[in-house]
Amino acid sequence: MDADNIVPFEAPTPPPRSSAIPMKNDLVEKASEIVADPLVLINLVSKRVTQLNQGRSPLIEALPSMGFADIALTEIIEGKIKLIEGTDS
Repeated sequence: MDADNIVPFEAPTPPPRSSAIPMKNDLVEKASEIVADPLVLINLVSKRVTQLNQGRSPLIEALPSMGFADIALTEIIEGKIKLIEGTDS
């Protein structure tokens, strides 16, 4: 193969805070004590991650190593966001 035909490929790196960073298990466990139904917790975190991806500011002091899911879980744990029963939004 001719060296002129080789194109180097570098995988794109995600932005510092990204939903691609896996959640920390300890945060999931703590948040599940507050929101017991796993499906509700998933939906709540997912909705908040969407908001953060759209540019909303974190309600906690977030570290650069935290992904959006970690931020959402920490907000739930610290009582910054809560589930309001009976709403369809």
